[in-house]
Amino acid sequence: MSNFEQSESDFYQSNYATDIQDQGYSDSGAHENLYGSQKCQAQESPQPGAFVPLEMLSSSQSYIGQILQPTYNPEFLSHSSYADSFDEEPPLLEELGINFDHIWQKTLTVLNPIKPVDGSIMNETDLTGPMVFCLALGATLLLAGKVHFGYVYGISAVGCLGIHALLNLMSIAGVSYGCVASVLGYCLLPMVVLSSCAVFFSLQGILGTLLALIIIGWCSLSASKIFISALAMEGQQLLVAYPCALLYGLFALLTVF
Repeated sequence: MSNFEQSESDFYQSNYATDIQDQGYSDSGAHENLYGSQKCQAQESPQPGAFVPLEMLSSSQSYIGQILQPTYNPEFLSHSSYADSFDEEPPLLEELGINFDHIWQKTLTVLNPIKPVDGSIMNETDLTGPMVFCLALGATLLLAGKVHFGYVYGISAVGCLGIHALLNLMSIAGVSYGCVASVLGYCLLPMVVLSSCAVFFSLQGILGTLLALIIIGWCSLSASKIFISALAMEGQQLLVAYPCALLYGLFALLTVF
């Protein structure tokens, strides 16, 4: 019996429990080493958006320039060249073809039929002044109680087509439709004066008829003088003035009646 108890105590005092305990310690140590290595890697790798010290950046990216001497950056040079080219661009009005100096010179030429005409300026396709004068004619007719905007633009378009065809048949060099519309539109300025007079008093009488004839002669004389100067059609002013007088006579009829 005593021998059986001794063998049982020897069995429970074996190295089985010690081996299990040692194995547990080794597993926990490996787990701690693995967790510690992952934690070190997480600390070493910076998170996006986090603050990174300058010492860590200096190890990966080295500054190759010198103090107070920036390095070559082609992107910066491209942006600076783009800014220089933007500064050298012409003004917006010049790109749109609006020249106030030429508009003023053409207006003075129309207002003074005796003044010599600069053919280089009159040969330009400038529709800014004609559009303004057509709007002014329609506005003054509206003040007189006549809504004739459609008639003004319709007669202008058809008249420009007719004068354009006639001038191309009469001249050797030929002329563009824009140039014809520009000249006829600028010469519409005296008709705006006549429509402005119709706002204050009636033109249906002898005085109104004489004033309308004077304005028609003024417009046709200015237009024909500009056409023969720009197209080198010497000696043909009366032939050009007659169809222009017919065109401006239609505008006078709208103004008087």
